[in-house]
Amino acid sequence: MKKIILIGRSGNGKTSLSQKLNQQELSYKKTQTMEFSNHVLDTPGEYIENRRYYHAIISASVDCDVIGLLQAANECDCIFPPGFGSFFNKSVIGIITKIDLEKDTSVVEKILYAAGAQRIFKVSSVTAEGLKEIKTYLEKKETKIQ
Repeated sequence: MKKIILIGRSGNGKTSLSQKLNQQELSYKKTQTMEFSNHVLDTPGEYIENRRYYHAIISASVDCDVIGLLQAANECDCIFPPGFGSFFNKSVIGIITKIDLEKDTSVVEKILYAAGAQRIFKVSSVTAEGLKEIKTYLEKKETKIQ
C-alpha cells in the first residue's frame, strides 16, 4: 500500500479518514502533532492554516507516495493556495470528505483542482461511502495519474 499524507483544515475529517483507512473505530480526537499509522500520515490542521508550518508538511511528505489534499463537502472557503500541489514531486489527489452532509461538491472540486489535485475522491467516514475507491487507488502499484 502506498503511503499517503493527509493535509487539510482543522475539522475537515483527516483523522476520521485515517481511522477508517486503518480499519479503526471512529473516535474524535484533536491531532496535536503529525501521527503515522500504518500507511497514513495525519497532519494537524494548523499546519496548512499557518504558512509558517508549510515547511513541516513539505519535509514530512518526502517519505510519502501520495499527497492527499482534504476539503469538507460543506466547507467552500479555500485553505490551499493556487497550485499548492506543485510543492510536491508526488501524485496529488483531492479528497472531499463529509459527503453525507452535502451532495453538491462542484465548488469543492474546483477548489481542489485549483490547488493542484490530479484526481478527486469523495468520501464519508460516517457511511463509508467512497472508502473502497481510495483504498483501491492506494493499493495499486502505479502512482501516475492518466
